[in-house]
Amino acid sequence: QVQLVESGGGLVQTGGSLTLSCAASGRTVRTTTMAWFRQAPGKEREFVVGLKKNMGTPSYADTVKGRFAVSRDNGKNTLDLQMNNLKPEDTAVYYCAAAAGSPITSSLYYVRTYDYWGQGTQVTVSS
Repeated sequence: QVQLVESGGGLVQTGGSLTLSCAASGRTVRTTTMAWFRQAPGKEREFVVGLKKNMGTPSYADTVKGRFAVSRDNGKNTLDLQMNNLKPEDTAVYYCAAAAGSPITSSLYYVRTYDYWGQGTQVTVSS
């Protein structure tokens, strides 16, 4: 049974920072391809960042490149997302996702690639 639990969301002002964490059980984050997605009200779920298993290099959406940084904490078995210089358009529910298999890099961007999802954590950026 794979479970992903996100935490760390909240309300922050424009330009502020937050760190999200995704705690995984039933899978080891180091050997799992994982990602963060987000979904704003009335919009489709969109890719934020993907990280292939083992020594994979992160792939970021252009909208967050240079502001967000993903990392694994192998000791805690978590996937963390450091978000800096937040903007109102970053407001969304953020979801952690994990793939059961070994997706290729070009497929990291798609919701259908991932087999497991967390319940989401709300991030609100005020202007």
